[in-house]
Amino acid sequence: MSRNSSLFYGPVRRTIAHTFCCVVVFIAALPLVAQQRWSEEQANAWYAKQPWPVGADFLPSTAINELEMWQADTFDQATIDRELGWAESIGMNTMRVFLHNLLWEQDPKGFEQRIDTFLTIASRHHIRPMFVLFDSCWDPNPRLGPQHPPIPGVHNSGWVQAPGAAILADPAQYPRLEKYVKGLVGAFASDPRILAWDPWNEPDNGNESSYLHGEPKDKNEIIAALLPQVFAWARSAHPAQPLTSGVWHGDWTSTKTMTAVGKIQIEQSDVISFHNYGWPEDFEAHVQPLLQYHRPIICTEYMARNIGSTFDTILPLAKKYNVGAINWGLVAGKSQTWIPWDSWQRPYVSDQPAIWQHDVFHPDGKPYRERETEIIRSLTRGGS
Repeated sequence: MSRNSSLFYGPVRRTIAHTFCCVVVFIAALPLVAQQRWSEEQANAWYAKQPWPVGADFLPSTAINELEMWQADTFDQATIDRELGWAESIGMNTMRVFLHNLLWEQDPKGFEQRIDTFLTIASRHHIRPMFVLFDSCWDPNPRLGPQHPPIPGVHNSGWVQAPGAAILADPAQYPRLEKYVKGLVGAFASDPRILAWDPWNEPDNGNESSYLHGEPKDKNEIIAALLPQVFAWARSAHPAQPLTSGVWHGDWTSTKTMTAVGKIQIEQSDVISFHNYGWPEDFEAHVQPLLQYHRPIICTEYMARNIGSTFDTILPLAKKYNVGAINWGLVAGKSQTWIPWDSWQRPYVSDQPAIWQHDVFHPDGKPYRERETEIIRSLTRGGS
């Protein structure tokens, strides 16, 4: 190259380099574009690679709620390891586990480290959890720190909502929720130890029998506006795992007959999930309309012995339809979910329930009913 040509091309190269750097900076500054909802083909291809999902909604017996489970002072690795070992022994391969926005806000890195520890323990037991980001059930006023002891004779007397009524009723605080969802899902978006994400548990549950007076008056309208944003925030982190929020009440015949929130849940979920605590005939009647979406189906809450939902009858039906089955409760403990829901009106103090509502094991690992664990073990290991 001659001296004259270098005088000409030098400024050109600098201009190109400057332009390239500006483009890189501009692209880096662009927000992540949320990925689209999985197609039916993607969802079914994913499900075909999974073992039939069977497990429980998990809280260690030493925790009264999700805050006590995850806070640094009460994160009980030994109990988690022991109890997930019992789950593994009967063939369970997933757990549905609740998280909380306050835990992430308090100490993002510490919370992520504890989740990583939990995933390491779960993986050792061949269990891949589904993580729940928000929950509209029970106490609408969550507080970090020591949690109160169980109220004698009362079902789930210490469970708390996420995010809680104060934040839910104040849109100015929603950026806090956005940071939580994007930060947490982003931290584990490519982690193969996670089965799925559940953005919101029973979003429009008004807690009429327990905490009705603590709820925002327009809760359903708030949720209907916020839930699509939560899905979008989660998708913007590009998770390799599917998203699903379970429909739990109303008429599921079509999206036209569903509640406003139920319609959002169905239309936003990559795989379909639902809750059902009814008799086997009722369970089957609720599975049938969900088949029209041609997507994998997972029941993320079932099994209430006292009202007709049992392992004996529901689990074979779930296997027949290739529906994942996650029952409420693994080990009886501080949540007291072996006690029926009606304990909120009549606590079981002087007398005990005739039959456990939820949970599979006593705190020492003895099954509530040996026959139940035999059924779970048989069906998860190829029996029919």
